[in-house]
Amino acid sequence: MSDSYDIPRILKALPHRYPMLLVDRVTELVKGESISAIKAVTFNEGFFQGHFPGRPIMPGVLQIEALAQAAGILGIETLDLADSGKLVYFMAIENAKFRAPVEPGCLLQLDVAFTQQRSKICKFDGKASVDGKVTCDVSFTAMIADPPS
Repeated sequence: MSDSYDIPRILKALPHRYPMLLVDRVTELVKGESISAIKAVTFNEGFFQGHFPGRPIMPGVLQIEALAQAAGILGIETLDLADSGKLVYFMAIENAKFRAPVEPGCLLQLDVAFTQQRSKICKFDGKASVDGKVTCDVSFTAMIADPPS
């Protein structure tokens, strides 16, 4: 089953808020399989002020964070945990490669697929791209957990 999400629906799945919310739209979600989402990269992002003056580039770690947030939506929705308060925590990042810079004014396409799911531990492969050109690919593991008390 395919589904798309706007910001209000994304906010139900993720605890992230401005300035750390890095998913603007989900264009397709297939529970237990994959998600496609978009991050609109604008010059107004705070990180562009210092990375780098005269040649603004989105930091690679934020590309990975955007992919992880998309994966978080996929995991939360797959396990029917939206509005539950559950959090998705990084456990491992593997084989991260940065292939092209991401600059203001582009739409960063985020594609993430489940590679393994065991109870509350999930493994994913993610790929970020702009206009079909891969900017980052990574494998990562996340854990779905209760919020701190």
